[in-house]
Amino acid sequence: MLFNSIEFLIFLPLVFLSYWFVFKNNTKIQNIFIIFASYLFYGWWDWRFLLLIFLSTVVDFYVGQKIYQHLDEKKKARYWLWLSMAFNIGMLGFFKYSNFFVDSFIDMFHAFGYDFKSTWTLKIILPVGISFYTFQTMSYSFDIYYKKLTPTKNFIAFTAFVSFFPQLVAGPIERASNLLSQITNKRTFSYDQASSGLKLILWGFFKKLVIADALAPIVDDIFANYQSYPASTLILGVCLFSFQVYGDFSGYSDIAIGTAKLFGVELMSNFKFPNFSRNVAEYWQRWHISLSTWFRHYLYIPMGGSRVSQLRAVRNIAVIFLVSGFWHGANWTFIFWGGLHALFYIPVFLMGRNRMYADNVVGEKTLFPTPIEILQVLLTFVLVTFSRIFFRSPSLTDSFQYINQIVTNFNYESYVHPMGYRMLDFYILLALFIIYEYLIRRHEREPFKFKFKIVRFFLYTAVILAMLLFYDDGVNRSFIYFQF
Repeated sequence: MLFNSIEFLIFLPLVFLSYWFVFKNNTKIQNIFIIFASYLFYGWWDWRFLLLIFLSTVVDFYVGQKIYQHLDEKKKARYWLWLSMAFNIGMLGFFKYSNFFVDSFIDMFHAFGYDFKSTWTLKIILPVGISFYTFQTMSYSFDIYYKKLTPTKNFIAFTAFVSFFPQLVAGPIERASNLLSQITNKRTFSYDQASSGLKLILWGFFKKLVIADALAPIVDDIFANYQSYPASTLILGVCLFSFQVYGDFSGYSDIAIGTAKLFGVELMSNFKFPNFSRNVAEYWQRWHISLSTWFRHYLYIPMGGSRVSQLRAVRNIAVIFLVSGFWHGANWTFIFWGGLHALFYIPVFLMGRNRMYADNVVGEKTLFPTPIEILQVLLTFVLVTFSRIFFRSPSLTDSFQYINQIVTNFNYESYVHPMGYRMLDFYILLALFIIYEYLIRRHEREPFKFKFKIVRFFLYTAVILAMLLFYDDGVNRSFIYFQF
């Protein structure tokens, strides 16, 4: 079920009212109802894959108990941890990467002159959200193994933790120490929390419908026909894709966080205005925070992190980004994209500037950014946007041909919208969006935090009107990160 669908607009109020008015006095019944609602939410897409979520839930619930029982026997505890990893990564590998490995194996033989057709390629449907919920359940087992968490004996609460519908299919990827503890404890309705949630939902829908979906036809047209466009259009296309994927994914996260608030649950922030990052290290502290945090805690630090020799630390960084790229999709383009980010990040790390902007924002003490900050933000945006040529292209060949077309056809032509709309409207929209996000850059969870009610009322009205104005029923409304 999509957030931006009629079904969800019916589903959410019914679940909300039942949760607070029918089952409000019993936390256990509330959790059972959340499980039912979450399985309905996911099963609306394809009920057959509910079994995978349930199996992942059962395995890690049982494994967590076993790891805890053998914490004094590291060998046995490690055995159970490896069982969790083998099951979840194996399930993820089969559904997401089977054909990638088969095709890569065949391509390797083609490179040596052997030509044969694959008889092993399977017609596998990628279950929505599998990359997210498998990582979430594994984090539970990891935290118990590293003695950061005591396993729960409440199977119902654990099932609700794994399947919690607001963040089930595209995150944020939650840790049990945050989400499970909230689901286990009694929740009380808070008007302020619910109001805050509705505002986040509204802002998330704006970013999805007005920014991402409005730019999608332009981006699709340019990337599909890049060989016939000049450099100016190709640069425009990848720049707009940067805003499209940001609006799409951060919009989803805002809706997820806002929806969770309606049920008395606080999810972690997943985006903190990454387009205003002053280097690539800061960018990754602000973009898809739950995934980068997951890799830092469960891969980078166990490998030694930065507490090892400089050479090994650089290796650890490279591994993290390559694995992150592979997590995004079964395509060499994503691995190359991850490798590029490693190349962008490593110099920042070697200069000791990777934590330089961890606790402040651009224009920290002034209304406007300094000239140096503007140059830093623009350079970071250029690097990140360049890498997205590989993220968006269907193959490495297309990626390099896209870049080659920019270099060899370095001309300017005015771009015409594929549906005939006036492009100036989209440029004005993006400019206003960037300015507004800069103004609220300290408040990622409070997008309408202004003192005067008249200002807030004007903003609510403008956002709703913009959604009505830019809504296009002919655009594919699915979220980009559903494919991961």
